Amino acid sequence: MRSIWKGHIRFSLVTIPIRIYNAVDTTETIRFNQLHKEDNSAVGYEKKCKKCGKALTSEEIVKGYEFEPEQYVIVSPEDLAKVKLQSTKVIEIEGFIDAAEVHPSLYEAPYLAGPDGLVAAKTYSLLSEALKASGKVGIGKVVLRDREETVMVSSLDGGIMLYKLRQPNEVRKMDGVPQIERKDVNKEELKLSVSLVESMASSLKELDLTDRYRDALREIIEAKIAGREVVSAPEVEKPVVDIMTALKQSIEQTKAKKKPMERAKGDKKEAVEARPAKQKKQKIA
Repeated sequence: MRSIWKGHIRFSLVTIPIRIYNAVDTTETIRFNQLHKEDNSAVGYEKKCKKCGKALTSEEIVKGYEFEPEQYVIVSPEDLAKVKLQSTKVIEIEGFIDAAEVHPSLYEAPYLAGPDGLVAAKTYSLLSEALKASGKVGIGKVVLRDREETVMVSSLDGGIMLYKLRQPNEVRKMDGVPQIERKDVNKEELKLSVSLVESMASSLKELDLTDRYRDALREIIEAKIAGREVVSAPEVEKPVVDIMTALKQSIEQTKAKKKPMERAKGDKKEAVEARPAKQKKQKIA
């Protein structure tokens, strides 16, 4: 695993040298290339000036900030280098809070953090265990790719996980969604809805979260490579039913799925009841 950042986590007078790694494995992602329809040749990516139409090299491209329509101020690499923030190589922990305070909408990207060297391993493990024991997460800042990011530092499986967080003002509010109105809830419908939710209660590891679209796409690609005909199953339209009927039928279906588990318990009981007879036979022998 190759690190993408090297620096320190610091809180108060404690400093821990760390390396950061990408937590998301992109090797399973299916990517497509753009091809010329006539000869299947790869299509190149060419950056052109919208005004004169000239194809540009990287050396001919600069960064600009639009402060008025079609009015830009040029920001050079030298200008960016002058923005020297302490957090360019240090994740400065501002404080420790309960993880529940961080709303899921603020999570942007996960990263794995590891100790940078054997000397750092002990302090690294100490921070991981302290976060786990306290139930807290650290909130700090770091500069990544020319901008200062807010990060959350948490304990995971004996190590440290970093999450890049969005700023709260970047996330739109629910009241901005059209057609959301407060409606009176039917008590009987609410009771059935809660019953359905409780009947479908599970744990994350028991749920099948396989990317079925990716698997189906891979099957199509492999079939085309092998020269086989690609056949798709027709989509079955489900009849529209009223909410009460849908809730009742859903609860019945959920209960029916759990019946085999109940029969398994009965088999175990029968085996227990059969055991004394076997023992009695052994005594006679």
